[in-house]
Amino acid sequence: MLRVPVLSPDGTPLMPTKASRVRRWISDGKAVGKFNDLGQFYVQLLVKSSDTKTQSVSVGIDPGKHFSGIGVQSSKYTLFTAHLELPFKKVRERMNNRRMMRRGRRGRRINRKLPFHLRAHRQKLFSNRKQGKLPPSIKANRQLELRVIQQLCKVFPITDIYFEYVKADVDLTSGRKGAKSGKGFSAVMVGQKWMLKQLEKLGNVHTIYGWQTSNLRKHLRLDKSKNKSKQTASSHAVDGVTLACYQFLEYKAHCSGNNHGHIWQGNVTITACQFMVIKRPPISRRQLHLMLPIKGGKRRKYGGTVTRHNIRKGDFVKAIKAGKVFYGWCSGDTAKQVSVSNFDWKRLGQFTASKVVLLQRSTGLICKQEADFVGATVC
Repeated sequence: MLRVPVLSPDGTPLMPTKASRVRRWISDGKAVGKFNDLGQFYVQLLVKSSDTKTQSVSVGIDPGKHFSGIGVQSSKYTLFTAHLELPFKKVRERMNNRRMMRRGRRGRRINRKLPFHLRAHRQKLFSNRKQGKLPPSIKANRQLELRVIQQLCKVFPITDIYFEYVKADVDLTSGRKGAKSGKGFSAVMVGQKWMLKQLEKLGNVHTIYGWQTSNLRKHLRLDKSKNKSKQTASSHAVDGVTLACYQFLEYKAHCSGNNHGHIWQGNVTITACQFMVIKRPPISRRQLHLMLPIKGGKRRKYGGTVTRHNIRKGDFVKAIKAGKVFYGWCSGDTAKQVSVSNFDWKRLGQFTASKVVLLQRSTGLICKQEADFVGATVC
């Protein structure tokens, strides 16, 4: 049974409840329905709650290079799952383009026929060779995961966060210091400590290794897809749920008579819940001009979110054309039309601006709800 997040009148997260009870609250005027930045529906009470006690709720994060999985779990219900499409490739491509454009401008500005001391070299304003900063592509990945967790902490009473920690094995047989065995260095390792430091502000953080996640997933009898790019709960979200279950299960040693070993102890129930696919809208940031000049040597502006029709790129809109209704996100404009794209950023069409209705301002995220996540009950 799906559970709906509930907030108290002062905005404190309470335990989620049944959808039928939420409908009754809204009809009786005891609560009002709202949506957060993830497009997730929740209710906020208008009257004082009869009970403000909460149970343990945990969230699991399965980080990756291109995709990540999120799962929210209580002892009796799976509350939320998500598949994150990370912006790693897009950010890296844009950083390469920015570097090329800067080199092009520098080359056009400097007259190389002059002696070196007479050229228009700009002096450095500050020391920008600081060590320890995250690469932009990696930081964008971690920031997307962090923002999703922050939104979930606002509607669920999350107490513990379980993060899958990636650690490369050291090859002791190699003569080189710091040599790696197996797959070697992984981009997922970069930014882990920064991410853990940010998560500590939201709750109690626990790190779990990949082999531990695999063992518990097999015990829970959850299937995982080998296709990591597949927009299903079995690709990454299943590991997020598995990590969250560590709050309620523990691998303990036991000894009875002549038998001894280890066994999973504790109770947890994995149920159907909401499953969403989340990513950033692939909108180009505003650039000074196009990379290549057009006829006459002039360059028009490129990128940005501003349009000419009071609708920003990334806004969720409803468009009407030939009697048909389309729902999507604004992705561009012309003098009289607005371009509307679907979740995969494929253009649904160009619509007359007067027939495009704004439904929700851009939150910097585009979310799509898929079929519910279904698991198994384990005691």
